[in-house]
Formats: sequence, structure tokens, C-alpha cells
Amino acid sequence: MEVLTRAEWHRLRDEHVARMRRFTGPHQERKLRKEKHPVMDFLFTYYSHRPVRLERWHPGPGVVLEDAPEYLEFPHYRATAEGVALDVAGFLAQRAKTLEFVRALLTATLGRPARLGCFGLHEWAMVYRQQPEEVRHNAWPLRLGSDGTDQVVESSRIQCGHFDAFRFFTQPARPRNALQPTREDQLLNEQPGCLHANMDLFKWAYKLEPATPSDLVADCFELAVDVRELDMRASPYDLAELGYEPVPVETQDGRAEYVRGQAAFAERARPLRERLIDVCESILTVTSLR
Repeated sequence: MEVLTRAEWHRLRDEHVARMRRFTGPHQERKLRKEKHPVMDFLFTYYSHRPVRLERWHPGPGVVLEDAPEYLEFPHYRATAEGVALDVAGFLAQRAKTLEFVRALLTATLGRPARLGCFGLHEWAMVYRQQPEEVRHNAWPLRLGSDGTDQVVESSRIQCGHFDAFRFFTQPARPRNALQPTREDQLLNEQPGCLHANMDLFKWAYKLEPATPSDLVADCFELAVDVRELDMRASPYDLAELGYEPVPVETQDGRAEYVRGQAAFAERARPLRERLIDVCESILTVTSLR
């Protein structure tokens, strides 16, 4: 067990808070102004981790915090002779199914080659044949208009394998998808080239808190921020006014740019996926040896 003095863990905690407030601060300010943001809101609404939780620092398993009685107020911590540490056995007793599912999903995804070339057309399928008032981000115009957007969907091969993206397709768009993913076959379909699967590393990281060290949660969140930017730059929306230049996936050049970004994110996600698997295995293995 690594033992951190109060000064040491305070420094790590404060660094984490400052790192996350670069994102939570502007989000809270927009919320006070009742101002929606089509790119960044997703990270705080679709993902259910509240800003105050994102700012909270956790050391992860194998670390004892000296002079840290305040951590006993949080779930899954226990007092030890040296200080306060994660209650690994208690955490596992409540979260075993989650740990096993996350490990299985991430291991299966890690073992597959990245499939590139979906070109982010899931976002286009989410507005296909919708009336303007039905469009999710209807405060922002569609770059090609409704008819032009529909033509891109109709002239393209849609091949989204991520269930949580596919479930937002419009009804007319669903039969156009090469796959019909379900929640039950999620372990069979997820692959490391998928932008949404890589954004979801943030979800799996916070769902395993406080077992996930906060530096890993932060790394996954920052990856999700960058992936979300490409996701929306490649979408049918015109967000140039917000500083997001489009990746025009209706063109060959735009599709090539998207694939380059997709491949880079797959590489960046790999070590994060591996670290999350290690978190799962460290708890499951340690407890099995008790």
C-alpha cells in the first residue's frame, strides 16, 4: 500500500480540481445563463456524472490517505491503522456485476482491430427526414439543409455498430443501417475505431468510482471532449459560429480527414482501455485471493 501524507494528497486533489474546472466552470456558467451548447452539454447530460463528482478526487485502490477523515463520508472508504483507504471488499460486494461487465466489454473491444470508415454518419441518421422543429439541435442550422442532409444519408452506406448511437436514429434511418445493434449484442459489436465507444471510456471510468483513480477519469474525460468535437464537426450541423470548423464527410476530403481523426483516437484510447481493465482486474483478483 502506498501511503500519502495529507500535504501530498491535498496537492494531487487540488491539481485534479483545477484540471477539471477548465471544463466544469464554463459549463456551470452556461447553465446559469440558461445557454445551451451543442457540443459540450453532451458530456454533462448524456453522461450522468455531475460536475461536482467530476471534480472530486479519488486515489484508487492500493493507496492510504493520512489524516483524511473527510473521505470516510464517501461510500466505499474505510479506516485503517495508517489512514483511510478504499474498501475493496465492500466495493466488490456491491459492484461485482458492473466490474465483470466492464472488464468483459473493454477486453472484447481491445482485442478487435479498429474498423474505420463510418464517417460519423450516425449523426446524419439522427436527423434523417425530420421536420425542423424535431431536430435535436434545432437552434443550429443544417449545413446542407434538410433535403441535402437526407440525400447524404440516402447516397451513403450507414454502418453504425454502437447501440447507444443507433438507438437515436430516426425510424426511417434504421433500416438503412448495415447493422441492427442491440443492447444484448453490445459485447459482439463494439470496436476500438468507434468514436462513441471511445467516448464511453469516460462512462466506464466514472461508473467504477471510487475504484478508478481520478487521473484516469480525467484522462478519459479529456479524450471524450476531443472525440465529441470531431463527432460534431463531422455532423450535419453548422457550428462554425462556435469555432467548430466542419469536417465535410459528404466529400472525399472530409471523409479522409474523419478517418485520420478516428484512427488517432483509437490509438489514444488503447492505453486508457487497458488501464480500466487493470482497475477491474486488480479488484476482482485481490478479492479472490482473500
